[in-house]
Amino acid sequence: MKIIAAIKDMRSVVRDLRSQGKTIGLVPTMGCLHEGHLSLIRESVKKADSTVVSIFINPTQFGPAEDFKEYPREMRQDIGILEKEGVDYLFAPEAEEMYPEGYKTYVEVSDFQDRLCGRSRPGHFRGVCTVVLKLFNIVDPDISFFGQKDAQQAIVLEKMVQDLDLEVKIEVLPIIREEDGLALSSRNTYLSPEERKAALVLSKSLNAAQGMIEKGERDSESLIRRMKEILNGEPLAKIDYIEIVDIDNLNPLTKIENKTLIALAVFIKKVRLIDNVIIHIKE
Repeated sequence: MKIIAAIKDMRSVVRDLRSQGKTIGLVPTMGCLHEGHLSLIRESVKKADSTVVSIFINPTQFGPAEDFKEYPREMRQDIGILEKEGVDYLFAPEAEEMYPEGYKTYVEVSDFQDRLCGRSRPGHFRGVCTVVLKLFNIVDPDISFFGQKDAQQAIVLEKMVQDLDLEVKIEVLPIIREEDGLALSSRNTYLSPEERKAALVLSKSLNAAQGMIEKGERDSESLIRRMKEILNGEPLAKIDYIEIVDIDNLNPLTKIENKTLIALAVFIKKVRLIDNVIIHIKE
């Protein structure tokens, strides 16, 4: 695996790959890799001739009071993992490389970026779209892989790709969970054993909603009320939001429809976790 830090060097590699007619898969990450990331990487290795994984903790997607400085960094460990997984290139630029002095240009997907997590994290998706578009321009991938755990992020990026006529295909893969149901996240490393146990309340509330839907419940208000009961029953949990929305446009739904997204964000003490489920109605 070749490690690349400079944009010009990454572009040189891409030109060489293109001259050989090779397809390129890109997996953007912020490092501290876990099985969720690895599911994306393995899919890229399987589907593309060459796989590029980026590790870049993007400062523009963190708010002033968020955990940019504390965000887990495990570069040496990550490099070992990527080598074992057969990744061809690691693109790991410094912040100054991606955002040089005088940088002024940002990308927004209006409306979509202001819902769900966007309300709690103003500017977050502006930062995400900007860095991902930069990565698409630098790496020129045929396919880029993202996880469903960040469902809103995937929806926002798909809209950006559509609106800007980008040729990259975005592929979204299922959430990877621990055996007890907790969705894998780099932020799980912040949790104490007690908080880790409390965090299971997120998947429990989603499972309860799914169970109600399987029994015929379609009213969003009833589903949200039940989820709140479960979440409020955990003393360490504080709800940020629970929403039931149309997966195509993130508009709130009063009734469950085919391809509905149920998403939530919950603080376990100081750690903000997200989770979701996509509902497919077969009637």
